[in-house]
Amino acid sequence: MKYLIMLYPDAEVLDALSQEERNAVFQGHGDFMEAVKASGEFVGTFALAGPDQGAVVRVRGGVPAVTDGPYAEAKELVGGAYVIDVKDRERAIEVAAMIPDAKIEGLGVEVRPIVFSDGAAA
Repeated sequence: MKYLIMLYPDAEVLDALSQEERNAVFQGHGDFMEAVKASGEFVGTFALAGPDQGAVVRVRGGVPAVTDGPYAEAKELVGGAYVIDVKDRERAIEVAAMIPDAKIEGLGVEVRPIVFSDGAAA
């Protein structure tokens, strides 16, 4: 089954890390991708631009209205994700625990099954 592992980067948490620690996080993502590709469980990944570059589109009365910024007034926003294809939820959680963000105090990753996709890498 395919799972989406969502990353919620927090600039304050990441800025509090030393340069060496930040480099280890970025290198850890590379190591993670190599390991998951080698296991045959890697489907894809993406990183999103900051929420300040996003737009929300709402169509009311047939007229689109566009506002800048994120959809939700939330502190935690998805910054990127991995799609994996694993045998079960337990393995998805094991794989998610390999992501460096999961090991940093103040950060975490979310794992959710993909129940439908069409035309996307997932």
